[in-house]
Amino acid sequence: MSDKSFPVLSRAERRRVARCKPVNRQQLLLRSVDVEKLVEEDHPVRAIWELVEQLDLEPFYETIEAVEGEAGRSAWDPRVLISLWLYGYSRAVSSGREIARRCEYDPAYQWLTGLEVINHHTLSDFRVKHGQALDELFVQVLGVLSHEGLITLERVMHDGVKVEAGASDKSFRRQGTLERHLELAGQQVKDMKEMGEACSPEVRERVVKARERAVREKKERLEWALRELKHMQAVQSNPEKRQKARVSTTDPEARIMQQPGGGFAPSYNVQISSDAKADLIVGVGVSQAANDTAELVPAMERMEANLGEVPQQVVVDGGFINQGTIMAMEAQGIDLIGPMPDHASQTVAALEKRGVAPEFFPQAFTYDAERNCYVCPGGRDLAFESQEKSEGSARYRYRAKLADCQGCPSKGQCCPQSQRRSLVRTEEPPEVRRHREKMASESAREIYKQRSQIAEFPNAWIKEKFGLRQFRLRGLIKVRIEALWACLTYNICQWIRLCWRPKQAVRVGN
Repeated sequence: MSDKSFPVLSRAERRRVARCKPVNRQQLLLRSVDVEKLVEEDHPVRAIWELVEQLDLEPFYETIEAVEGEAGRSAWDPRVLISLWLYGYSRAVSSGREIARRCEYDPAYQWLTGLEVINHHTLSDFRVKHGQALDELFVQVLGVLSHEGLITLERVMHDGVKVEAGASDKSFRRQGTLERHLELAGQQVKDMKEMGEACSPEVRERVVKARERAVREKKERLEWALRELKHMQAVQSNPEKRQKARVSTTDPEARIMQQPGGGFAPSYNVQISSDAKADLIVGVGVSQAANDTAELVPAMERMEANLGEVPQQVVVDGGFINQGTIMAMEAQGIDLIGPMPDHASQTVAALEKRGVAPEFFPQAFTYDAERNCYVCPGGRDLAFESQEKSEGSARYRYRAKLADCQGCPSKGQCCPQSQRRSLVRTEEPPEVRRHREKMASESAREIYKQRSQIAEFPNAWIKEKFGLRQFRLRGLIKVRIEALWACLTYNICQWIRLCWRPKQAVRVGN
């Protein structure tokens, strides 16, 4: 064949005559889909479904009104809804609307639902509807993890983390403002009812009722906020703080708390207990306390309710350590590891602020046990004056005579802001003395060094991987439910990593 039959074309000429397959986005396609092949065999959504199928979900089924043999629309299987929320949280998706949207295109969600789309109201209602059943589900998963040998309770690390509430700091109001807004809302409800009676049935059904419901819900939120404010005022002993108390109109149970990165924001205090064996969460609680002072004892109660026993040893930071906590842990036979508060440095700072010279700090005064008095550096006595008792400890106050201090040449260095010098001697309970001696040992310090890497790991995982930096739900009860969903998901993710994947690898290899 001659060269004349196939003319030689330049690169530009070949590009002009190239034939490409067009993309038609207007066409409708009908295709068969093998749902089982939407996700691979080692996909984590299969692990979640496998675990959920093993659990007793009877409490979730008890609330379903649709039953066999009677009329009514079938309800979604709780196994599907639970698995959707667990997988959603594991992928940092905590919105019912977003999960419903992903059911339309994401293979993992489609595999769970069998290509069905679930309404976001169904998902959102299910998340908050089964609080007690969710507690039982959390305990069942702990049982699975204990059976795998991942929970021993030999050593538990406990820590608290502040998570921002769904309320804005601009939504906080004082009592007078709340009462005015509540009065206006009540009048609006009355006006909406009168408007509805005067409208035609069509308008009343579609428009007026919707507006009336919105106004009524606003009034209920204001009533909730006012009740919460009065509760705050009842427990506040300081009259000035009681007068300045404020609550949020959108989430009255949220409290202003200092954030880990600095600054203040409406938040909840999430308390997480982690078993040191495999960094698994064995207890979770949510409180309104701005600090952790009184949070350890309730945490131990939750752990005992979940697992039937308390840990042998619990490790906490200094925010949990106080006299009451030390005594309570020893009474329960729990070995408490945590640094004692440095009261000495606080005392020194207070004395320096008052202008007291270092040579007149408390250590410069000598205690005479026989006469039960202190002797100052100038040789004058500070006699016993009074005794106070607080949480088992005794505080003894000693004060010098007015004439001794007024005539002392060192008064400007010893007590520049008071007429005479006083000291307080504290006698600690034996439990506190034993704890102080224990924390001075090298073994206790070595154990405490392990606290941060274990206790803060679940907190970091939940915040970074699950994106739980701010609660979507509002109110203490619902916020605790959301925290429980996140912690349950965390435990299941660790079960997948430590148990399911190794077993799956063996099954695939065989």
